[in-house]
Amino acid sequence: MESRIIFHIDVNSAYLSWEAAYRLQHGSPIDLREIPSIVGGDQTKRHGIVLAKSIPAKKFNIITGESIHSALQKCPNLTIVPPSYSRYMEASEAMVDMLRDYSPYIQRYSIDEVFLDYSNMRKCYMEVAHEIRERIHKELGFTVNIGISHNKLLAKIASDFKKPNMVHTLFPHEIREKMWPLPVEDLFMVGSRTKKKLNSRGIYTIGDLANTDRDYIYSWLKKPGLLIWSYANGIESSPVSNLPPPVKSVGNSSTMPFDVDNKKEAHLVLLGISEMVGMRIRDLGQRARVVSVSIKTHDFFSYSHQRKLDTPTSSTNTIYGIARKLFDEMWQGEALRQFSISLSELSSDDFFQLSLTDLINEKDEILDKTIDKLRYKFGYNSVIRSSFLHSGISPIIGGVIMEEEYPMMSSKF
Repeated sequence: MESRIIFHIDVNSAYLSWEAAYRLQHGSPIDLREIPSIVGGDQTKRHGIVLAKSIPAKKFNIITGESIHSALQKCPNLTIVPPSYSRYMEASEAMVDMLRDYSPYIQRYSIDEVFLDYSNMRKCYMEVAHEIRERIHKELGFTVNIGISHNKLLAKIASDFKKPNMVHTLFPHEIREKMWPLPVEDLFMVGSRTKKKLNSRGIYTIGDLANTDRDYIYSWLKKPGLLIWSYANGIESSPVSNLPPPVKSVGNSSTMPFDVDNKKEAHLVLLGISEMVGMRIRDLGQRARVVSVSIKTHDFFSYSHQRKLDTPTSSTNTIYGIARKLFDEMWQGEALRQFSISLSELSSDDFFQLSLTDLINEKDEILDKTIDKLRYKFGYNSVIRSSFLHSGISPIIGGVIMEEEYPMMSSKF
């Protein structure tokens, strides 16, 4: 264990940094990181929240996740830019490609966080960490913090020390000085509810938790208590895995900018979501046996239906056809504000048994893959269905939406 050297590379204010770098590279005279600015959703589409903020914006007490309306009240001159998720994925991929120069063992933890195993390498790990930090800044135009330790937990905590553009270590002999004085809520897996429970028993710092009797913690909080007690003591041993976790389902949802109160518009929304879900599952080389549809009314009442198929599918038309039938079965005519489609019971596209119906639909799937290639090359809206013209509804609905679609954090390393 002691011989392991793990880096945690964390992009500083990722969305805003990537947006700023892109704009500077394309001639903008303003660096968004140097003014009060945020990357935020569109208020008119009910996604009006702060996704990322600049350091000057932070001085106005603007926090990630608050409404844009609230942020503007704190800073009326706030610069707001819309998110561009495809651009951010490109920046993330460029960073990971660079990191492969230093180790074959890389684990993407989120769009802006990467673990890198630098164990048993010849070059000094501190020298390499600073080299990575400087290369990312110089070649890609944004900054990162790098945390270094013998395990992923401590490396991640170290990367969250003083920012931006810094390298920090947190080895076991440094835990007492660097980690234990921190508020207990700074510990991974300690959320607001757990914080309240711990505070109620006089546990306010990570050190307080670490020095609490292990058996007492177990009798009180059971296995989750043992987990955070172990983390407070710097105990964590998961490997840096090159393999992504298996995908169990694929889904997209959309909150509409207006209430949908008729079947024609509802069907178009489902078609737009089906387009995105279909593209995603084909990109994964998967097929789905179960299609689920959920809707939320204007009054925030939710309900859903699902259907299991005889044979798995990746066809957009098949997904949409089933989604439309499920919707028609459950909709009672209420005004709707949110729609979602998810696909589950996934299986590989490499081998599956065809039915006669699947043989008939083979042309549809060939067409789907051809359209996918055109969209990935020329943009999602390069090929759209004519039914969306003048409808006011996006022909492809969904994507990597931070607060809904992208699992930014996992409970496991």
